[in-house]
Amino acid sequence: MSKIVSIHSFRGGTGKSNMTANLAATIARHNNRVGIVDTDIQSPGIHVLFNFEPDKIDRALNDYLWGQCSIEEAAYDVSSILKTGNSKGSIYLIPSSIRTGEITRVLREGYDVGLLNEGFQQLIEVLNLDYLFIDTHPGLNEETLLSITISDVLLLIMRPDRQDYQGTAIAVDIARQLDVPKMLLMVNKAIPSHDLGALKQQIQSTFDVSVAGILPLSEEIAALASSSIFCLRYPNHQFSAVIESVAKQIMD
Repeated sequence: MSKIVSIHSFRGGTGKSNMTANLAATIARHNNRVGIVDTDIQSPGIHVLFNFEPDKIDRALNDYLWGQCSIEEAAYDVSSILKTGNSKGSIYLIPSSIRTGEITRVLREGYDVGLLNEGFQQLIEVLNLDYLFIDTHPGLNEETLLSITISDVLLLIMRPDRQDYQGTAIAVDIARQLDVPKMLLMVNKAIPSHDLGALKQQIQSTFDVSVAGILPLSEEIAALASSSIFCLRYPNHQFSAVIESVAKQIMD
């Protein structure tokens, strides 16, 4: 049975899209068919991690939402990034448009959020997906609430920052009200010198939600600058080990 996994953060800058791409790629390498939808229509960016240039995006999620194509026509097979001859997994990316005119149209006119749910279900059926990842827009809006509502797994990304604590508390409360079947927290950009075990216990106690993993602030990740998917380039790195652990908790 297919799973819908929403990756969300209350505030921007948490590394949400980076986590989405790495987790999706890791799960695909476990012989799964995986889709990713970039629903951050106002500030899209996950396509960069897949080395997609804007001029190569003929169709995007925007075109589907405005009735110009079916959603599967906006799906790009990016399985070649996996580079594993033994893996039977595949990965599809549905980007949002980076064109200025289309972004301003969304800001000005909005779109029918109800179409998103129809599109998600259509993608799962047509592409025979095992997992559908939704890279959400930070904060809370109608699209985010829909994504959370239909999710089998909600992964909230936060930093050990007071502003993130307050925003994450709101997101956790809403997810509980919406009866999300499985909710996990992931902490990114933790100071390496801190006691990460103590930090995990503190956050789990604060939110009463399982912390799936903690990622220390890493110069190597910063140096990669979203030019590719880190865990595929550096599979033996500590970051990749944490991603693998979180991926397994999503798949359980």
